[in-house]
Amino acid sequence: MSAGEALMPPAGDPAGDETTVPADAGRWGRLRRSPTFLLAASLVALMTAVALLPGLFAGLFGNGDPRECDLARSGMGASAGHPFGFDMQGCDLYANVIHGARASISVGVLVTVASSAVAVVLGTLAGFYGRWLDGILSRLIDVFMGFPFMLGALVVLIAFPSGSIWSVSLTLTLFGWPTLTRLMRSTVLSVRELDYITAGRALGATDLRLMVRHVVPNAVGPLIVLAALTVGTVIVAESALTYLGVGLHAPAISWGLQLSMAQNDFQSHPHLLLYPSLFLSVTVLGFILLGDSLREALDPRSR
Repeated sequence: MSAGEALMPPAGDPAGDETTVPADAGRWGRLRRSPTFLLAASLVALMTAVALLPGLFAGLFGNGDPRECDLARSGMGASAGHPFGFDMQGCDLYANVIHGARASISVGVLVTVASSAVAVVLGTLAGFYGRWLDGILSRLIDVFMGFPFMLGALVVLIAFPSGSIWSVSLTLTLFGWPTLTRLMRSTVLSVRELDYITAGRALGATDLRLMVRHVVPNAVGPLIVLAALTVGTVIVAESALTYLGVGLHAPAISWGLQLSMAQNDFQSHPHLLLYPSLFLSVTVLGFILLGDSLREALDPRSR
């Protein structure tokens, strides 16, 4: 171990004293005892399981095939083996809602992971080095943030229609990374001035080692909180874009598509709108509550 490594504290403890473990234990102990966190974690875990194993959950009632349709059952209400009834094409609505979780949640997670990865790299470099690099990135962020999130995504998807999960995710990432990057940059700016970073430089630690081992772990907390909130925001954005006809296209199955197809018939068949919107709302609520719980746990003022 080098002298620089010996004098630099663990990533989670800028001061380098022995209070790191008790502080972290107290922080996560409060989180585990928080009813809000437990509820949010349960909702997110359940909906993630539904997205990963839609066939298992859809098969709890009937055969669980969302593409088995019969026009003779068009718009029918709930019946044995079909608790949500049927859509206007005579497809089992329960199976479609369950299978719709995969596309909607996949877009939310893909966009958030990609945007967070960009934010960690660019935000760390800009905040750590500053000067011309920070200036260029800040102006680039200003340009992208000059476009409203939904409007920018709407224009791009109209210009390049594809309707796949990957194209929608890429478009939403294009307009989603600036907010996360700006947060990461501002956090790195404060972390880089801490005493142990200065000491590490004086002892010969490389910039890469300082960033990877100490700056990023100490600066990423607020980004994690915002990322949890971003998943819910992206799920809503994908559903809204799909509802407007520029997001996912058939044969994809998503909550946005189900809401779009229900818009002309929901007055006479309210179940077509009720169940997809209920699952969408519960999923988004879970991620929002999770983000709020993480913010309370990671905020030093809440200790």
